[in-house]
Amino acid sequence: MKMQSNFLYALALTLSASFGMLHAQDNNVNTEFGIKGGVNMSNFYNEDADDKNMLFGFNAGVYATLPISDFVAIQPEILFTTRGSELEYNTALASGSTKLKLNYIEVPLLVRVNLTKNFNIHAGGYASYLVSSKATGEGALEFEQDFDTDNFNKFDAGLAAGVGLDFNPISVGLRYNYGLTTFVKDGDNSSDLKNTNFSLYLSYKLN
Repeated sequence: MKMQSNFLYALALTLSASFGMLHAQDNNVNTEFGIKGGVNMSNFYNEDADDKNMLFGFNAGVYATLPISDFVAIQPEILFTTRGSELEYNTALASGSTKLKLNYIEVPLLVRVNLTKNFNIHAGGYASYLVSSKATGEGALEFEQDFDTDNFNKFDAGLAAGVGLDFNPISVGLRYNYGLTTFVKDGDNSSDLKNTNFSLYLSYKLN
């Protein structure tokens, strides 16, 4: 918990410094604020994870682009985002699927580089906090069950990188998140599982 608190404190200081740097910029360099949302394609990973267990979800939130120069900017975001995985089964006795859904408040902090007027790459890290979790079953076993988030590690962090196409005031992009922390608390066989996620997003600049 101390490590998590230190990480969040460092993240808060970085965000604060970024906004402070904004006020020191030349007035000719514009700051952007906007909203964004899109589709998530999530999974869990470890040495034995199956890449076919992808779960579709969504992400939505706000962002700011704080220029350092004409080509480089800091981009903090605050998002509601889904994670999870889907397990399909098909036997002689039954078939169906079970989904584990994890919902997070996520704060990415990215460095954005504009390679051309309409194309950018971005990379950095993210920290997120688990706000709810649910398991559902379809097919032979139909159920819906909310889980106590205390059963999981509520704090998640990892790396993020992506590309974007800008058509003022609309942008589209693709991003990959690679989790570095496990989300299962105890020592069962799945305790080394981590989050991984592709997101396809659309953003709209408000100013």
